Amino acid sequence: MTAPVADSLIPYDEIVQEALRAVVGRVLGSIAETGGLPGEHHFYITFKTQGAGVDIPKRLIERFPDEMTIVIQHRFWDLKVDDKGFQVGLSFSQVPSMLIIPFSAITGFHDPAVNFELRFQANDEDGVEPHEAAENDQPAARVEDGSNVVAVDFKRKK
Repeated sequence: MTAPVADSLIPYDEIVQEALRAVVGRVLGSIAETGGLPGEHHFYITFKTQGAGVDIPKRLIERFPDEMTIVIQHRFWDLKVDDKGFQVGLSFSQVPSMLIIPFSAITGFHDPAVNFELRFQANDEDGVEPHEAAENDQPAARVEDGSNVVAVDFKRKK
């Protein structure tokens, strides 16, 4: 008979989530420094539109009340990254918009050029409804075959 596993007093899941979000920050930071994407790289970034610190136009919140995905590829400008998050200019239906997104609001990051993907726990996973793609100008086709996907989904035993 095995003994029950004790709850950890160290929040490993939160530490790993924070570290993986730092990967997103490092990648975006290098793009901000160089001013462009290398080769065929481009990013799909999914985030909670109502997350703490998120600042996006009201019309986008109305259209995507829970979560939306943006594409960093052809038309983006003023990408700035710090240790808390990033801001970027994107166009939606030919309307330029500035978005401020903290790393804590990100729930997914995908680079289809190399099929690299990170998924993050959302604090309110229950009741999340499917959402439409953001349709910012010139998105690329997304390929999902499951390779090179890193999914982190820790559940604590109670």
